[in-house]
Amino acid sequence: MNPEARILVVDDDPAVLRSVQRVLETDYRVRAVSSPEEALAVARELEPHVAVLDIRMPGMDGFELMNRLKALDDDVQVVLMTGSVYQMDEQLIRALREKAFYYITKPFDRGVLRTLVQRAVERRFLEDANRRYLAHLESQLAEARSFQHTMLPARAVRLEGFELRAEYRPSVELAGDLYDYAADGSGGIALLVADVVGHGASAAMLTAIVKSAFRSSHPEGFDPLAVVRRVADGIAAFEADRFVTLLAARISGDMLEYVSAGHEGGLIAREGQDCVPLLPTGPIVSPVLSFLGWQRRRVECPLGSVVLLYTDGVSEASDGNEPFGVERIHAIARRSAGDPAGLVESVLREVDGFVRGRPAIDDLTLLAARSIPVPLP
Repeated sequence: MNPEARILVVDDDPAVLRSVQRVLETDYRVRAVSSPEEALAVARELEPHVAVLDIRMPGMDGFELMNRLKALDDDVQVVLMTGSVYQMDEQLIRALREKAFYYITKPFDRGVLRTLVQRAVERRFLEDANRRYLAHLESQLAEARSFQHTMLPARAVRLEGFELRAEYRPSVELAGDLYDYAADGSGGIALLVADVVGHGASAAMLTAIVKSAFRSSHPEGFDPLAVVRRVADGIAAFEADRFVTLLAARISGDMLEYVSAGHEGGLIAREGQDCVPLLPTGPIVSPVLSFLGWQRRRVECPLGSVVLLYTDGVSEASDGNEPFGVERIHAIARRSAGDPAGLVESVLREVDGFVRGRPAIDDLTLLAARSIPVPLP
């Protein structure tokens, strides 16, 4: 029993009212009233956990009173009582349809009433506990989401003679995509786009490890191979089903060197020319595949070219029949290669038009960079 539970009893029959009160008051805080109008006034102050209501009362029946009480507190548990032998099936069906906790007939068995109220109290307190726990989880989720967003640098920036533009759209509260960039210390820039398996807290934790690995590779000048190896070391203790695809790149002068760990989302674009894809140079980063190793690749990246890195949330965005596809991304890049911001915005616009309002099935991340032409003296 729960002496903290508050029970409201309403019946216009004084004998029944006293009887119900006597059965329950040894175990709960009970208020007994004889009219629906008084019950509503008392309920505002009492805030009952459970209400035991007579169905047939003058002026307002038990069903209407139940609805009025639930308008004050939708979680109040209601036990309906009736002394009528007519339309019992209809009343039972209506009680269930209108979400009463239970329905009993008079004269009632004291043990049955006591057990029903006990179960109703337990249900109410369990729902209250679940609500508090859910609020706690939502608070924790909000903190985790806020923390994850702080890991992402500015979406638009000029850095070391480069213009950069990024976009990040998570498909769920805690997502598994990440982008980052940094000056490499020798006049160039380092870029990173990563896609961690799954969503939720575990994915968010892995993105934090990837971010840390990228930033901690500063002593190596953000060497793409050093970045990937640091990520591999960071997730080495995880289970085999935790893995990352990523593309780490470094641009210096007219050359780009990169390592693509199972990641197919990268290209170099020049307006009007075919794009150069940045193909995978090794396996995904996984606790069980690190022994295979990765290769660093160097490709020409003429001044004025745009480097675009993206996750498969872009290429695999679906209209319900087919994915958006790499070919569409390359076509957009050929048309918009002169402007990183324009390229990113064009891809987003065309993806949005392609999916036609369908919910995203995966996170979407884009990062574009272009060297800024130096004006002649």
